[in-house]
Amino acid sequence: MDAQSPIPNVPGVSESHADADRDRTPAPQETGPGAYWLPPAQYALRPRLHPWEIPMLVLIVAITLIGYLVIVWLVVLGQFSEYFLALLAAPLVLLLIRGLTYAQPRVNGVQMTPTQFPEGYRIVVEAAARYGLEYVPDAYVVLGNGMINAFASGHGFRRYVVVYSDLFEVGGRARDPEALEFIIGHEVGHIAAGHTSYWRQLATVVGMNIPLIGAALSRAQEYTADNYGYYTKPRGVPGAMGVLSAGKYMLSAVDFDQFADRATHERGFFTWAVNALASHPVLTWRAAALRDRTRAGAMLFRPKAIVRGVGSGNVVPVPPPPHPAAVTPGTLPNGLEMPPKL
Repeated sequence: MDAQSPIPNVPGVSESHADADRDRTPAPQETGPGAYWLPPAQYALRPRLHPWEIPMLVLIVAITLIGYLVIVWLVVLGQFSEYFLALLAAPLVLLLIRGLTYAQPRVNGVQMTPTQFPEGYRIVVEAAARYGLEYVPDAYVVLGNGMINAFASGHGFRRYVVVYSDLFEVGGRARDPEALEFIIGHEVGHIAAGHTSYWRQLATVVGMNIPLIGAALSRAQEYTADNYGYYTKPRGVPGAMGVLSAGKYMLSAVDFDQFADRATHERGFFTWAVNALASHPVLTWRAAALRDRTRAGAMLFRPKAIVRGVGSGNVVPVPPPPHPAAVTPGTLPNGLEMPPKL
């Protein structure tokens, strides 16, 4: 395998991240009469795995191993089948898929360097240093043709990020460059969290194809990567959700709070099923999780409470509207006096 280039001494990259941690430290909660208590905004601090990720990973690895053992046992009993051939071929097939996937951007894409897409290169280098990667992942820009996408993967000892070209239009100064930083941080987070490992993918190849179970692990991994994206650039969250929901030209028309609020409003079996069957959390739930940094993203049941973000992930509850009987005539619901009639 080709050796990767170690992380260079880029100004501002190898510096301590104490300031970043301090910026994300939750502010004290209110005290005194009428005070409320909220759990600390732990997901605004250094990235952590979604709590479902490891249990679902263990379950799926166990299912995969049991599947392998059953196939081998059937062969021992003389019941040879094509499943045994698939079992033997799985390591090689996965190796070929990963190799071909890596070769595509190498021969057709533009590699991010200090002179080609330097802003994207800077983000990748800084994220690699921030999350303790030994080497800077390769990063490529490929033709998007209107598609909004990015992904991270690996082959051998190499790890890499691919960003579709349309996302650099989002990252243009006229739009929202911080959204691009969140998205690249999300992809580097997949690498830092170990999601791109060959052995991990081989050990989950059977279980990941089981409906609901495989999708649950995938969603947990996406929430984990979102934690990395948030830590990379918290201010990029609204723009990132805007571009994923409305596209690269209309992202600024999306009201992030209204969009995240709908996670608590949209209900019913079919909305639940769309999320449960999806490899990524539905966008409204994802936005709600990125706004409320006091808890992990919702996996199976929609968020129940609307919150409003304050600072770096601190949240305050939205009080319910007062009962009409509690409103004094001649005042507004918030206690202010009605303006005089002209």
